[in-house]
Amino acid sequence: MALEPSWLDNYMLDSSKNKRIVVTGIGLISPLGCTVHEYWEGLVSGKSGIRRITQFDASNFPSQIAGEIPDFNPRHYMDKKDARRMPRSAQIALAASQLAIQDANYLNNHSNPDKCGVVFGTGMGGFDLAYEGIETLRKRGVSKVNPFTIPGCLPNLSAFLISKTFRFLGPNVTITTACASSTQAIGEGTEFIRRNVADIVIAGGTEALIKDFSFGGFSAMRALPTHFNDAPTKASRPFDSKREGFVFSEGSGVLILESLEHAKSRGAKIYAEILGHSSSSDGYHIAAPDPNGNGPIRAMNLALLDAKISPDQVDYINAHGSSTLLNDEMETKAIKSVFGMNAYKIPISSTKSMIGHPMGASGALEAIACILAINENIIPPTINYDYPDPSCDLDYVPNKYRKIKHLDIALSNSFGLGGQNACLVIKNYKET
Repeated sequence: MALEPSWLDNYMLDSSKNKRIVVTGIGLISPLGCTVHEYWEGLVSGKSGIRRITQFDASNFPSQIAGEIPDFNPRHYMDKKDARRMPRSAQIALAASQLAIQDANYLNNHSNPDKCGVVFGTGMGGFDLAYEGIETLRKRGVSKVNPFTIPGCLPNLSAFLISKTFRFLGPNVTITTACASSTQAIGEGTEFIRRNVADIVIAGGTEALIKDFSFGGFSAMRALPTHFNDAPTKASRPFDSKREGFVFSEGSGVLILESLEHAKSRGAKIYAEILGHSSSSDGYHIAAPDPNGNGPIRAMNLALLDAKISPDQVDYINAHGSSTLLNDEMETKAIKSVFGMNAYKIPISSTKSMIGHPMGASGALEAIACILAINENIIPPTINYDYPDPSCDLDYVPNKYRKIKHLDIALSNSFGLGGQNACLVIKNYKET
């Protein structure tokens, strides 16, 4: 049966209309806490959320530290029975989304759920449930396998649960581009609103896989620091010459995106504006970045082009800054290529120095850091920057936050395994 024309009218696409996209809600679950206030206070004070692993016995592993969430209880956000059927990544995704929806004052507030979308990112999803299912099958037989194993390990489970819980019945997309996942998810959510496919989008990412098999894999790649097990808060040290590798962590970050018209029509508070976004591919190596930074250079340039701004308008860069030898040097080189001599004047920081690297959730948590920085005119520091690296010679806001007179535009970088790159341009919201 054909759809009624009046229904179709809601979906007339107008790509030529330059809609403004704003952020009206924020929610997060992080190693620094489960509220925006705790997260921001932790970042500004230079607090580290890295600690010794408690989720499995890591005593025989080369790296025994991670950015665990210390105080998350899923029963504060959902029914105990429902929580048991979800991987931890979906639990924290649903919790962060609930906090963001509440912050945006949008709970059960939509008159047209078909134009409410979800775009969510994750690097590995519920692989922990897949692993448990395999172990159960091999040790106890097929009759003992949890029937929720396969649905529970799907990468799109978080997006489904968010859609179901909040009745967001429009476009529903899962982005799986490793460490760039949630940055790209926010960008794609922006695009849905620009195209008039959605008026409001829940966008973000999640990761929670602090398990022996993931640490075994990263250890085999020699990607994790091994000399800081007795000093975990010192382990994540982006751009520092004694950096050894990234610190694996967990978390979820969520933004509520709306068209400016939609937000104003309901009297929503507005945190910031998403001015532009982009993504690109290195096409170089599955694990190592292109040493010349060609993919990130394209991504940054395209994001600035999409935002219709010039490089000299950027006031702050939240770097990918993963604390790996190759990535930090490459990112520094790429920033110099895009910004020229102005690169030395732009404050840059890596919040991964404090929260570690939550893979698919990192971009969303970093976008939130950018939004809060814009609202407070405060740039969070890069902690553990003790030994300058001659190949990383930009202004990384070392060890202490910086108060500046006016922070108008921030660029947020995310570069991931598989050569996936994504960037966001975030702006201080102004009426005109």
